[in-house]
Amino acid sequence: MSKELKDSLLRKFGGRIGSLKQEFTKKKKKGKLPKEARQILLHWWTSHYKWPYPTEDDKISLAETTGLDPKQINNWFINQRKRHWKPSESMQLAIMGALPLPHPDQYIYHD
Repeated sequence: MSKELKDSLLRKFGGRIGSLKQEFTKKKKKGKLPKEARQILLHWWTSHYKWPYPTEDDKISLAETTGLDPKQINNWFINQRKRHWKPSESMQLAIMGALPLPHPDQYIYHD
């Protein structure tokens, strides 16, 4: 009886079960972005290192070029700034509103 029931259920719902398995494994998949996408983002990062805040147009362009979602682009830049960018002291004060923002040529990176 059990085998007959299993076979009957698989015939009726086998296709749906397979697609659900794919859907669940897709959602669980997290990790690194594709290498080509990371290289494109890193290229933008290094050429804008003094002020690594892409405009909305930059983000759209990067999303189209990399094939990533805009949310992935935003998250990558947030994480990259947290991990690898420290603005100069004057930039930190300007961000907090204590000083006017300096001209981009005056941005200084400190290790």
